Amino acid sequence: MSVNFSEADKQHMALAIELAKKGHYTTSPNPRVGCVIVKNHEIVGKGFHEKAGEPHAEVHALRAAGNKANGATAYVTLEPCSHYGRTPPCALGLINANVRRVVIAMVDPNPQVSGNGIKMLEDAGIEVSTGLLEDEALALNPGFIHLMKYGMPFVRCKLASSLDGKTAMASGESKWITGALAREDVQRLRAQSCAVITSAQSVITDNAKMNVRWDQLGELKNSYPKDNLRQPVRVVIDSKSRLTPELEFFSIPSKIIIIGTGLENNHTWPHFVEHITVKSVSGQIDLEDCLQQLAKRGLNDILLECGATLAGAFVEQNLVHELTLYQAPKLLGGDGKNLIETPSITKLSDAKQLSIDEMTMVGNDIKIVAKLTEK
Repeated sequence: MSVNFSEADKQHMALAIELAKKGHYTTSPNPRVGCVIVKNHEIVGKGFHEKAGEPHAEVHALRAAGNKANGATAYVTLEPCSHYGRTPPCALGLINANVRRVVIAMVDPNPQVSGNGIKMLEDAGIEVSTGLLEDEALALNPGFIHLMKYGMPFVRCKLASSLDGKTAMASGESKWITGALAREDVQRLRAQSCAVITSAQSVITDNAKMNVRWDQLGELKNSYPKDNLRQPVRVVIDSKSRLTPELEFFSIPSKIIIIGTGLENNHTWPHFVEHITVKSVSGQIDLEDCLQQLAKRGLNDILLECGATLAGAFVEQNLVHELTLYQAPKLLGGDGKNLIETPSITKLSDAKQLSIDEMTMVGNDIKIVAKLTEK
């Protein structure tokens, strides 16, 4: 049914969306959700989901509103949940608070629960409207939505190069092509992700840790206390069992998943390391199976940070949904290392198509965000 939303409705939902963004770096793998409660044209309560396992946005807003929620309108960016998990159903909380109307930006994309929260509210006699600022709500949670719809994570591939598309000199020297502000931006990409995927080659060659470093988060530090820092799961593809516990990568005590094909190793690993065996294709890790295993663990928003070969393999197999490319105003020349290796693309008609969503300056570097599109 078509609904004519008022300007006030739009303003209150816009505020709910801005509130949801406050959980951008902390709610993973849960969705970012905001809620605003309004009575007699006055905001009486507002809140957002701050961290997985903690109260949802509606709970915070209802607590702030108290008795004023009686007869009020609630604006929520995602359909209120209808099931018991680590917290009670938010739809039931709204019903018990006796709100009069609930405006929802988008319906829950989980096909098993989609519409159930709305039905609970309507069965209780509450007026429900949906679809207000839906596009903005969708943009809040690409990983959560993609996993619910397709059973696979949303994969974002981070790349960095010179203006002529080189990632390093022929000798391998690469520190640093991009500037400090671009590297800070990459830290924020890691911070928002459920997991970061890299290769054993990258870990060994670069002595990489692949963790989020709070002191390199730039202006985000002002609103993200160090004690609240959430590390993404660090995933390493190691098809030849080359990793050893002595590497610096394992000095950070946060969750690590090593993905391999079952080759024997006799190492003693830290307690936070999990091994997953996946299928192989022509002696190589089955990347789709890799992502399916991560999806089973609820990891829905994945950042791919690796070398040209692995990044190219993900792209060739249509497993990457978005590219984030940082280009430095430098020319490294023809012998430099390529940005990405895609040997299956041999003619122009095979080229991957992209649509550019964003092009901005980060310090002196160009940042391009582009979606990979179907032909």
